[in-house]
This record gives sequence, C-alpha cells and structure tokens, in this order.
Amino acid sequence: MTIRVLVVDDQAIVRDGLVTVLSLMPDLEVVGEAADGAAAVVAVDRDVPDVVLMDLRMPVVDGPTATAQITAAHPQVAVLVLTTYADDESIVTALRAGARGYLTKDAGRVEIATAIRAVASGQSTFDATVGARLVAQLAGGASPAPAPAPAAPVGLRTRFPDLTPREADVLERIAEGRSNPEIAAELFLTVPTVKSYVNQVFTKLGVRTRAEAVALVLRS
Repeated sequence: MTIRVLVVDDQAIVRDGLVTVLSLMPDLEVVGEAADGAAAVVAVDRDVPDVVLMDLRMPVVDGPTATAQITAAHPQVAVLVLTTYADDESIVTALRAGARGYLTKDAGRVEIATAIRAVASGQSTFDATVGARLVAQLAGGASPAPAPAPAAPVGLRTRFPDLTPREADVLERIAEGRSNPEIAAELFLTVPTVKSYVNQVFTKLGVRTRAEAVALVLRS
C-alpha cells in the first residue's frame, strides 16, 4: 500500500529536501506541501493524506493548533511531528493536540520513513530523546525546560475499558515512570508477573514500548 504524505514546514529548503527524500521511497507518495498550519488544514481537507509530517513553530497557524484541527476533522489522518524543538512543553503540547509521533530534525531519512510507516499503521512513535523526556517528566525527573505537569493518569479503567483492574494499575505505574521491579514491589507481585501484565497492556493498547504507552495516556 502506498502511504500518501503531506509535508508541512515554513522553510522552503526543508520542505524541498523532505519532498525529495520521501519521493525516493517506493511506498511513500508526497501528495502536497504547506508552509503554515492554516494551509496544512486546507490541504488535508482537499487531499486527505494518510500522514501529515508537521513542523511546530510556523506563521499564521502553528503546528499544534493545526494538528488539533486536522485530527478533529479527520481522525484517520496521522500527524507526525518533525521539528527542531524537543523541550517538554513542545512535546506535551503536540501530543495533547493529537500527534501520533514526534521526531526531531536530527532524524535521518530512514528513521523518518520508518516513523511515517508506523503512524500510518496506527502506531505511536518517538525518537529516543523524546521518549526519554516523556518518561522522565512523568516520573518527576529533572528537565531543563519543564512544562506544566500533565493530568494525573486517573480513571484508566474507564478510559481503557479493555484493561482489567490489575492491568490498569500496571499502566498507571508505567505512566508514572516505575520500573518493573518497582511495580512488583508496590503491587506485591513477582517481576515475571509484572512483565506478563505489561505485555498484556501493550497488546490491548496497540503499543510496543513504554514511551508509546505513556504518550497514549497523555493523549487520552
């Protein structure tokens, strides 16, 4: 299946480079480009791509605002952020707006293409730096650019009804940054049992990593 991509960035040289690189991938098709968030919303309404590769800081309408509008009007369209900024506030704002993935512009063409395929298939994806910052923030770790604390992961049983009460307890502790041994100690379980619960949670949520699970909790 060919994945149809819209490239959004206010810098023409960046857009041109991305369009050129993505066009070399046999399973990716660039269906359009936009220089700001407002133009991106119009382009999505017109072309309905599978994935929007979205910059964050742009004139007219910024990336998070455009992301929120796009995901509200076209929930089947996946937004993948590609930006220079990896501070906590930028990451959390983008995820709350509905972005399904977050990369910095240090990412190479293979990583970008892999991330596009991942979000197009319904997965969430983050580069290593972003994933580490998400986990550190939820765990209460120090961060060079702290953002307002995200809502506590309460009511997970209601928000994720497929989870059993014990699986919801495990997910809450994953979102708080607990390791498997820490979860085992808190819930009076063995570490292998916790690993089993973690695997069950990942399967039910459709995620593959702790960072993806944390991002899903933030967005929900």
